[in-house]
Amino acid sequence: MFDRFIPTPSSNSIELGAITIHYYALSILVGILAALALGSYRWKRSGGVSFELYDLAIYVIPAGILGGRIYHVITTPELYFGSSGHFQNAFKIWEGGMGIWGAVALGTAVAFLYFKSKPRSVSFPAALDALAPGILIAQGIGRWGNWFNHELFGSPTTLPWGLKIPPADRPTGYSQFSTFHPTFLYESLWCFICALIILVLPRVKKLKPGNTFLLYIFLYCLGRMGIEALRIDFAHRILGLRLNVWVALIGAGVSALFIFKRERAPNPENLS
Repeated sequence: MFDRFIPTPSSNSIELGAITIHYYALSILVGILAALALGSYRWKRSGGVSFELYDLAIYVIPAGILGGRIYHVITTPELYFGSSGHFQNAFKIWEGGMGIWGAVALGTAVAFLYFKSKPRSVSFPAALDALAPGILIAQGIGRWGNWFNHELFGSPTTLPWGLKIPPADRPTGYSQFSTFHPTFLYESLWCFICALIILVLPRVKKLKPGNTFLLYIFLYCLGRMGIEALRIDFAHRILGLRLNVWVALIGAGVSALFIFKRERAPNPENLS
Protein backbone atom coordinates (compact mmCIF):
# COMPACT_ATOMS: atom_id res chain seq x y z
CA MET A 1 0.00 0.00 0.00
CA PHE A 2 1.31 3.42 -0.93
CA ASP A 3 1.44 6.16 1.67
CA ARG A 4 -0.85 9.05 0.88
CA PHE A 5 0.19 12.56 1.78
CA ILE A 6 0.82 16.01 0.31
CA PRO A 7 4.53 16.36 -0.42
CA THR A 8 6.53 19.43 0.55
CA PRO A 9 8.30 21.19 -2.34
CA SER A 10 12.04 20.60 -2.38
CA SER A 11 12.72 24.21 -3.35
CA ASN A 12 11.10 27.58 -2.63
CA SER A 13 12.64 29.46 -5.55
CA ILE A 14 13.89 29.14 -9.10
CA GLU A 15 17.11 30.54 -10.54
CA LEU A 16 16.91 32.27 -13.92
CA GLY A 17 20.47 33.33 -14.55
CA ALA A 18 21.30 36.07 -12.09
CA ILE A 19 17.65 36.40 -11.07
CA THR A 20 16.09 34.44 -8.21
CA ILE A 21 12.32 34.12 -8.28
CA HIS A 22 10.82 33.14 -4.92
CA TYR A 23 7.61 31.15 -5.14
CA TYR A 24 6.24 32.97 -2.09
CA ALA A 25 6.50 36.29 -3.90
CA LEU A 26 5.17 34.71 -7.10
CA SER A 27 2.12 33.39 -5.23
CA ILE A 28 1.37 36.89 -3.94
CA LEU A 29 1.82 38.36 -7.42
CA VAL A 30 -0.52 35.82 -9.05
CA GLY A 31 -3.07 36.51 -6.31
CA ILE A 32 -2.87 40.26 -6.94
CA LEU A 33 -3.38 39.78 -10.69
CA ALA A 34 -6.42 37.55 -10.05
CA ALA A 35 -7.86 40.13 -7.65
CA LEU A 36 -7.38 42.90 -10.22
CA ALA A 37 -9.04 40.86 -12.96
CA LEU A 38 -12.15 40.07 -10.92
CA GLY A 39 -12.11 43.49 -9.27
CA SER A 40 -12.05 45.22 -12.65
CA TYR A 41 -15.12 43.30 -13.80
CA ARG A 42 -17.08 44.04 -10.63
CA TRP A 43 -15.84 47.64 -10.54
CA LYS A 44 -17.26 48.33 -14.00
CA ARG A 45 -20.53 46.57 -13.13
CA SER A 46 -20.82 48.95 -10.17
CA GLY A 47 -20.56 51.89 -12.55
CA GLY A 48 -16.88 52.58 -12.01
CA VAL A 49 -14.33 53.73 -14.55
CA SER A 50 -11.61 51.13 -15.14
CA PHE A 51 -8.60 53.43 -14.92
CA GLU A 52 -9.59 54.42 -11.37
CA LEU A 53 -9.19 50.85 -10.16
CA TYR A 54 -5.67 50.58 -11.55
CA ASP A 55 -4.87 54.04 -10.26
CA LEU A 56 -6.06 52.94 -6.82
CA ALA A 57 -4.03 49.72 -7.09
CA ILE A 58 -0.81 51.72 -7.42
CA TYR A 59 -1.34 52.94 -3.87
CA VAL A 60 -3.23 50.09 -2.24
CA ILE A 61 -1.03 47.15 -3.29
CA PRO A 62 2.20 48.52 -1.79
CA ALA A 63 0.23 49.64 1.27
CA GLY A 64 -1.19 46.13 1.68
CA ILE A 65 2.23 44.50 1.44
CA LEU A 66 3.72 47.04 3.84
CA GLY A 67 0.83 46.70 6.29
CA GLY A 68 1.03 42.92 6.22
CA ARG A 69 4.74 42.97 6.94
CA ILE A 70 4.44 45.57 9.69
CA TYR A 71 1.79 43.46 11.45
CA HIS A 72 4.04 40.42 11.30
CA VAL A 73 7.07 42.30 12.63
CA ILE A 74 5.08 43.91 15.45
CA THR A 75 3.49 40.62 16.56
CA THR A 76 6.79 38.67 16.42
CA PRO A 77 9.32 41.31 17.54
CA GLU A 78 11.72 38.74 18.98
CA LEU A 79 12.64 37.71 15.42
CA TYR A 80 13.83 41.19 14.47
CA PHE A 81 14.77 43.07 17.65
CA GLY A 82 16.78 42.40 20.78
CA SER A 83 19.85 40.28 21.34
CA SER A 84 18.54 37.31 19.34
CA GLY A 85 16.78 39.31 16.64
CA HIS A 86 18.00 40.28 13.18
CA PHE A 87 16.44 43.54 12.04
CA GLN A 88 17.66 43.19 8.46
CA ASN A 89 15.44 40.12 8.10
CA ALA A 90 12.37 42.34 8.50
CA PHE A 91 12.90 43.38 4.87
CA LYS A 92 13.15 39.82 3.53
CA ILE A 93 9.50 39.46 2.60
CA TRP A 94 10.23 36.50 0.32
CA GLU A 95 11.07 34.41 3.40
CA GLY A 96 7.43 34.63 4.53
CA GLY A 97 5.69 36.54 7.27
CA MET A 98 2.69 38.58 6.13
CA GLY A 99 -0.21 39.37 8.44
CA ILE A 100 -3.46 39.69 6.49
CA TRP A 101 -4.92 41.88 9.24
CA GLY A 102 -2.25 44.53 8.67
CA ALA A 103 -2.56 44.25 4.90
CA VAL A 104 -6.33 44.81 4.92
CA ALA A 105 -6.16 47.55 7.55
CA LEU A 106 -3.51 49.70 5.84
CA GLY A 107 -4.81 48.94 2.36
CA THR A 108 -8.33 50.00 3.36
CA ALA A 109 -7.02 53.16 5.03
CA VAL A 110 -5.13 54.16 1.88
CA ALA A 111 -8.20 53.42 -0.25
CA PHE A 112 -10.26 55.65 2.05
CA LEU A 113 -7.81 58.52 1.56
CA TYR A 114 -7.89 57.93 -2.21
CA PHE A 115 -11.66 58.34 -2.27
CA LYS A 116 -11.53 61.35 0.03
CA SER A 117 -9.02 63.18 -2.17
CA LYS A 118 -11.63 63.92 -4.87
CA PRO A 119 -14.95 62.58 -6.23
CA ARG A 120 -14.75 59.16 -7.92
CA SER A 121 -17.02 57.26 -10.30
CA VAL A 122 -18.14 54.93 -7.49
CA SER A 123 -18.53 55.42 -3.77
CA PHE A 124 -16.00 54.11 -1.26
CA PRO A 125 -18.41 51.44 0.12
CA ALA A 126 -19.33 50.27 -3.39
CA ALA A 127 -15.66 50.01 -4.28
CA LEU A 128 -14.93 47.89 -1.22
CA ASP A 129 -17.84 45.59 -2.10
CA ALA A 130 -16.57 45.23 -5.66
CA LEU A 131 -13.08 44.26 -4.50
CA ALA A 132 -14.04 41.93 -1.62
CA PRO A 133 -14.24 38.56 -3.46
CA GLY A 134 -11.08 39.33 -5.43
CA ILE A 135 -9.20 39.98 -2.19
CA LEU A 136 -10.35 36.60 -0.90
CA ILE A 137 -9.12 34.88 -4.05
CA ALA A 138 -5.79 36.71 -3.75
CA GLN A 139 -5.49 35.47 -0.16
CA GLY A 140 -6.33 31.93 -1.23
CA ILE A 141 -3.66 31.93 -3.93
CA GLY A 142 -1.11 33.69 -1.74
CA ARG A 143 -1.38 31.02 0.96
CA TRP A 144 0.34 28.55 -1.36
CA GLY A 145 3.51 30.54 -0.80
CA ASN A 146 3.56 29.06 2.72
CA TRP A 147 3.60 25.59 1.17
CA PHE A 148 6.76 26.39 -0.75
CA ASN A 149 8.34 27.87 2.39
CA HIS A 150 7.56 24.79 4.54
CA GLU A 151 5.69 26.93 7.08
CA LEU A 152 2.41 27.48 8.93
CA PHE A 153 1.31 23.86 9.04
CA GLY A 154 -0.87 22.45 11.78
CA SER A 155 -0.77 19.65 14.32
CA PRO A 156 0.21 16.07 13.39
CA THR A 157 -2.35 14.05 11.46
CA THR A 158 -2.64 10.67 9.76
CA LEU A 159 -5.30 11.86 7.33
CA PRO A 160 -4.53 11.06 3.68
CA TRP A 161 -4.16 14.76 2.89
CA GLY A 162 -1.59 15.30 5.62
CA LEU A 163 1.38 17.45 4.66
CA LYS A 164 4.72 15.65 4.84
CA ILE A 165 7.29 17.91 6.49
CA PRO A 166 11.04 17.22 6.24
CA PRO A 167 12.68 16.44 9.62
CA ALA A 168 14.69 19.68 9.56
CA ASP A 169 11.48 21.76 9.39
CA ARG A 170 9.55 19.99 12.15
CA PRO A 171 9.01 22.04 15.32
CA THR A 172 10.70 21.09 18.57
CA GLY A 173 8.78 18.27 20.19
CA TYR A 174 7.29 17.01 16.92
CA SER A 175 10.30 15.32 15.34
CA GLN A 176 8.64 11.89 15.61
CA PHE A 177 5.75 12.95 13.36
CA SER A 178 6.03 13.14 9.59
CA THR A 179 2.65 14.45 8.40
CA PHE A 180 0.78 17.51 9.64
CA HIS A 181 -2.46 19.35 8.91
CA PRO A 182 -1.95 21.48 5.76
CA THR A 183 -3.42 24.63 7.26
CA PHE A 184 -2.25 26.62 4.24
CA LEU A 185 -4.59 24.45 2.14
CA TYR A 186 -7.48 24.76 4.60
CA GLU A 187 -7.23 28.54 4.58
CA SER A 188 -6.84 28.66 0.80
CA LEU A 189 -9.99 26.57 0.29
CA TRP A 190 -11.89 28.60 2.89
CA CYS A 191 -11.00 31.83 1.06
CA PHE A 192 -12.25 30.39 -2.23
CA ILE A 193 -15.47 29.20 -0.58
CA CYS A 194 -16.05 32.65 0.97
CA ALA A 195 -15.44 34.30 -2.41
CA LEU A 196 -17.99 31.94 -3.98
CA ILE A 197 -20.53 32.79 -1.27
CA ILE A 198 -20.14 36.50 -1.96
CA LEU A 199 -20.33 36.03 -5.73
CA VAL A 200 -23.25 33.59 -5.88
CA LEU A 201 -25.49 33.99 -2.83
CA PRO A 202 -28.47 36.16 -3.86
CA ARG A 203 -28.89 37.57 -0.35
CA VAL A 204 -25.40 39.09 -0.51
CA LYS A 205 -26.38 41.09 -3.58
CA LYS A 206 -29.15 42.75 -1.56
CA LEU A 207 -26.87 43.94 1.23
CA LYS A 208 -26.49 47.66 1.66
CA PRO A 209 -23.32 49.30 0.28
CA GLY A 210 -20.26 48.40 2.29
CA ASN A 211 -21.78 45.37 3.97
CA THR A 212 -20.42 42.89 1.42
CA PHE A 213 -16.92 43.96 2.43
CA LEU A 214 -17.87 43.57 6.09
CA LEU A 215 -19.25 40.12 5.26
CA TYR A 216 -15.87 39.23 3.74
CA ILE A 217 -14.17 40.19 7.00
CA PHE A 218 -16.72 38.23 9.04
CA LEU A 219 -16.49 35.05 6.96
CA TYR A 220 -12.71 35.09 6.76
CA CYS A 221 -12.32 35.66 10.51
CA LEU A 222 -14.81 32.90 11.25
CA GLY A 223 -12.76 30.34 9.36
CA ARG A 224 -9.44 31.72 10.53
CA MET A 225 -10.33 31.05 14.17
CA GLY A 226 -10.61 27.32 13.50
CA ILE A 227 -7.57 27.16 11.25
CA GLU A 228 -5.46 29.14 13.70
CA ALA A 229 -6.37 26.71 16.48
CA LEU A 230 -4.75 23.88 14.48
CA ARG A 231 -1.40 25.61 14.03
CA ILE A 232 1.59 24.62 16.17
CA ASP A 233 4.12 27.26 15.15
CA PHE A 234 5.15 29.70 17.85
CA ALA A 235 2.67 32.47 18.61
CA HIS A 236 2.16 34.88 21.47
CA ARG A 237 -0.83 33.91 23.59
CA ILE A 238 -3.38 35.82 25.62
CA LEU A 239 -5.38 33.86 28.20
CA GLY A 240 -4.22 30.65 26.57
CA LEU A 241 -5.34 31.56 23.04
CA ARG A 242 -3.10 32.49 20.13
CA LEU A 243 -3.00 36.21 19.38
CA ASN A 244 -4.48 35.72 15.93
CA VAL A 245 -7.43 33.80 17.39
CA TRP A 246 -8.26 36.89 19.42
CA VAL A 247 -7.83 39.15 16.39
CA ALA A 248 -10.12 36.89 14.33
CA LEU A 249 -12.67 36.73 17.15
CA ILE A 250 -12.74 40.52 17.46
CA GLY A 251 -12.86 40.95 13.68
CA ALA A 252 -15.78 38.55 13.33
CA GLY A 253 -17.68 40.12 16.22
CA VAL A 254 -17.21 43.73 15.14
CA SER A 255 -18.01 43.08 11.47
CA ALA A 256 -21.13 41.08 12.37
CA LEU A 257 -22.30 43.87 14.66
CA PHE A 258 -21.81 46.51 11.97
CA ILE A 259 -23.63 44.42 9.36
CA PHE A 260 -26.55 43.86 11.72
CA LYS A 261 -26.83 47.53 12.70
CA ARG A 262 -26.42 48.88 9.17
CA GLU A 263 -28.93 46.43 7.67
CA ARG A 264 -31.53 47.32 10.29
CA ALA A 265 -31.04 51.08 9.98
CA PRO A 266 -33.47 52.75 7.53
CA ASN A 267 -30.74 55.01 6.16
CA PRO A 268 -27.40 53.58 7.26
CA GLU A 269 -24.36 55.78 7.03
CA ASN A 270 -21.85 54.86 4.39
CA LEU A 271 -18.47 53.52 5.47
CA SER A 272 -17.04 56.74 4.16
